[in-house]
Amino acid sequence: MKPNDRTQWMPGGSAIFHRMFTRLGCDGRPPRFRVEFYPYSSLTLTIRRREEVVYVRFSDLLRRAPLPVLEAAAALLLSRVYRRKAPVPLVKPYLEYARSGRTRRRMNRMRFHRVRPPQAVALGRHFDLASLFDELNAKYFAGELQRPQIGWSVRTWRRQFGCYDPGPNQILLNRRLDHPRVPQCAVEYVLFHEMLHVKHPTRRSGCTLVSHSREFRAEEKRFPDFARARRILDRLS
Repeated sequence: MKPNDRTQWMPGGSAIFHRMFTRLGCDGRPPRFRVEFYPYSSLTLTIRRREEVVYVRFSDLLRRAPLPVLEAAAALLLSRVYRRKAPVPLVKPYLEYARSGRTRRRMNRMRFHRVRPPQAVALGRHFDLASLFDELNAKYFAGELQRPQIGWSVRTWRRQFGCYDPGPNQILLNRRLDHPRVPQCAVEYVLFHEMLHVKHPTRRSGCTLVSHSREFRAEEKRFPDFARARRILDRLS
């Protein structure tokens, strides 16, 4: 792992990892640490060892993070590599930083510029997602929801029927649903569910992130074929 024009060495990064190595009580002599910031598309931390050198990359989203956050991130990585249980107070600053609304907003802005969404087409063989979006928007959102990029997945997914990625601002539905045997109400429900994610972004509540808030669940049940659509999707799972 060599630095290039996309990376930047972390000032004091090696010293941070040496301190956390000692604080966690890791076995053996500390290796040499090479720590850098890297322009990932999310809040990513990576670590790998090559002989006597440990290479670490932090998302450059952490470049302005306070020292306790950087130390907590280092402790998390070292605890995995050396199989040490990191004390909760030691890693708490990073977890709180990662879950904060401010960090998530910064990450979404960053992803908007860095992530290239897969080429997706709204017009399927059997359902037109753009048309369905407009109909649902008018019926349930008073036409006020701005349409994100929308389309069918390029490949079939095994475990999910839809997703909303706030970074590139894109809704994708599983192409498995674009089938004549799938009732339209099921497709509409999945699309409606993802539209609610646009209206109700993931937020922090205490120490957890909430994707399906009480308000989200209440609005979701406004869908008239809610129960029927869920039964159909359960059979498709």
